[in-house]
Amino acid sequence: MKIRDKILSGILLLLIGIMLGMILMLFRQGSFSFDLAEVRITEVQRSDVPFWSNEDLERIDDRFIFRNVAKNVTPTVVYIETVISNRSREMRNGGNDDEENGFWDRFMPPRARTVGSGVVITSDGYILTNNHVIEDALRDGISVTLHDKRTYDARVVGRDPSTDLAVLKIDATGLEPAIVGNSDRVEVGEWVLAIGNPFRLRSTVTAGIVGALSRDVQIINDEYRIESFIQTDAAINRGNSGGALVNTSGELIGINTAIATQSGTYQGYGFAVPSNLALKVASDIIEFGEVQRGMMGVGIQTVDDRIARRINLDRIEGVLINGIGRNSAALEADLRPDDVILAINGDRVNESNLLQEKVAMFRPGDIIELKIWRRGQTFMQPLTLKEREITVAEAPVIEQFESERELEYFDEIPGNGRERGIEQKEFEELGLILRGLSTPEDPQKFNIYIHRVQSYSQAWNRGIKAGSELLEVNGKTADDLTSVEREILSSIRNNSEIDLKIRTEGGSIGHFKLQ
Repeated sequence: MKIRDKILSGILLLLIGIMLGMILMLFRQGSFSFDLAEVRITEVQRSDVPFWSNEDLERIDDRFIFRNVAKNVTPTVVYIETVISNRSREMRNGGNDDEENGFWDRFMPPRARTVGSGVVITSDGYILTNNHVIEDALRDGISVTLHDKRTYDARVVGRDPSTDLAVLKIDATGLEPAIVGNSDRVEVGEWVLAIGNPFRLRSTVTAGIVGALSRDVQIINDEYRIESFIQTDAAINRGNSGGALVNTSGELIGINTAIATQSGTYQGYGFAVPSNLALKVASDIIEFGEVQRGMMGVGIQTVDDRIARRINLDRIEGVLINGIGRNSAALEADLRPDDVILAINGDRVNESNLLQEKVAMFRPGDIIELKIWRRGQTFMQPLTLKEREITVAEAPVIEQFESERELEYFDEIPGNGRERGIEQKEFEELGLILRGLSTPEDPQKFNIYIHRVQSYSQAWNRGIKAGSELLEVNGKTADDLTSVEREILSSIRNNSEIDLKIRTEGGSIGHFKLQ
């Protein structure tokens, strides 16, 4: 009996040890959200003293400008390694989270390591990077390696998915921060350098020019996304994300974020978040733990030739207001549908994403000055920004209505005595919600828009973006939701291909085939 009791006691202790070990591994390797860093407030400021002034640049031989900039800026760029679960990696790559896993994988999930870059923005260890670089990291799963090869564990101060930015903190002092430039002064055609860690090749420097400004490539998967990227042909690849885009004065003008590619590697087009927006986001995160973003509460779209003709605008410029939210700052400022915003605080805006970027620079309670065109008249209108209204479903402000009366006001067309009707239909098989907005010329005909795209759905995987306009379905004009629904459901029942002709918010037209 004693021997048996000893054996049973030993087995019991062994099982207890195994259970404790599994619990420990679960906490160390499981997909837990890590605590936000407890940090003291540090003020992040833009420096007005670049490495080289314009006078200095004129005296320096062109052959040495890049060399000197690279020498001074490279120490401000860090190497970031993030530990994530394999399941998170599969989801990032569009994998199925419902796939069966082994018994042990449920308790001790296999891990993967991803790499990226970051930029030191204060001497006491605050680092600016992309949100997607550190997203899904396991507890204690972020490490930062400085240019001098010192390595630190990093803590998350805060994240902003709408701009794909995040701030980390390491316990270090005396670091050399980047000199943050004014991205509003960046011009197309000027030389820039991209510094980061592509393919784990640390401290890599590439050069190119600014190819375009205010690019909206619809890569950020967030309902309140702000995309007004600086486009460059400086080589950017995986691992460059979160790194520095600098001008020939050594000033940080952007945070490298994305590439346009069909192969997964560099094909000539890279995109960076402008430094002005990045600095504002970082400052908010450091001071408040989250971004303080003022909202106008309007629906907007870029004015094109068709819109200009419809509202009798004699030139193609500005951003059209196509909806006003209830209790919004725009409503209190007496803005109306079909008003056109020409400028904010004296800065002209001719793209909807540029308008979003400008507004994102301000906090709730800030007053901005709008230049408005309305039915042939131009005037200045002050507007006090408000906080975003949060609903359970995280619906946009412009969708929050409590009565039909408010819904009618939402799309009222001033001066023509009619209101524009709204219809909406959901197609779960495709992952789409379509919204129809009746035309002012004929209330029986509708402009059909992609209102929402379900993440990882068939439409999402084909690259269809919310805000695009549906022009045709299987070659038939899409001018009312009933006929669109009939055509789509017929194709689904017959298991035949659905051809959608779509115009994106940027104006390009393409065909998207769904099954």
